[in-house]
Amino acid sequence: MKKIIVITLISAFFIQGCAGLIPPTAVRPLTERTIGGEGRDKILVIDVSGLITDKEKGDALGLGLRKEPRISARIKEELDKARKDERIKAVILRLNTPGGVVTTCDIIHHEIESFKEETKTPVVAQLMGVAASGGYFIAASADKVVAHPTTVTGGVGVVAYKLSATGLMEKIGISDETIKSGEKKDIGSPLRSMTDEERQILQGIIDSMFERFMTVVTESRPIEGTALTEIADGRVFTAERALELKLIDRIGYMDDAIEVAKEEAGIEEARIVTYARPSSYRANIYSSSEFAVSPSVNLFNIDTRGITRLFNLSFMYLWMP
Repeated sequence: MKKIIVITLISAFFIQGCAGLIPPTAVRPLTERTIGGEGRDKILVIDVSGLITDKEKGDALGLGLRKEPRISARIKEELDKARKDERIKAVILRLNTPGGVVTTCDIIHHEIESFKEETKTPVVAQLMGVAASGGYFIAASADKVVAHPTTVTGGVGVVAYKLSATGLMEKIGISDETIKSGEKKDIGSPLRSMTDEERQILQGIIDSMFERFMTVVTESRPIEGTALTEIADGRVFTAERALELKLIDRIGYMDDAIEVAKEEAGIEEARIVTYARPSSYRANIYSSSEFAVSPSVNLFNIDTRGITRLFNLSFMYLWMP
């Protein structure tokens, strides 16, 4: 057993730290990679993939090794780097995500809006397999939205998943003896059922967050009339239906999004670049972040570090079939 642990530690330190003799706990700075095109001007591709949360990624073995910064920090880092490069003429957000935590999605949306306002650089969203709920919330910050022919998008709305452990507790002989300063202090607790009044309180929070979502969509997209009613119930759409509802501007592939970015920037040719950590794979316009994950979500593995996390109440811009 000791030999296995020693070998694991040595292997992890070798993989994470030996290249460049950088301490394994250090997150190395982003470097620019050319993934297509040619010319002096550049179009930057930023990847937003998987469940959008404020949790850091990496270090699956719990060895205290290098971690990828949380997604909001990584995207701000990329935008700050782009701010300093006058050759960046446009940005493409490549989105493949069902959404995630409300606040994290809101931060990313805000950072993109701030970048656009400060630099006057056009931003194009390219929706891949899934760009729903929080994924679409972020896409709404773009000047133009292009969806892959097989994209699933929409999912406008807010959800708070709450599980109750009361039945399980009764079966194994555990009772809730929470001590609290006020009647509503443990609202949403999995240790007891909610009252009607508590449900109304949480519904009010959900409604407020949903109103912000709809405001972001209606201020950025030319949607009105009956289309608003259809969008507002949280359903998802095919690319064709999304185009009819004006949620997107056109249907196309990454190559099409690049051409749209060139048009928005007023340039004829450009190098397509991305930012990556040293040793990460970036070969072409479809290469994703080294820590990107599948956009599929399982409620029971959003966080597996403890039963308290499993039953935790979180407000999400998330589409989870």
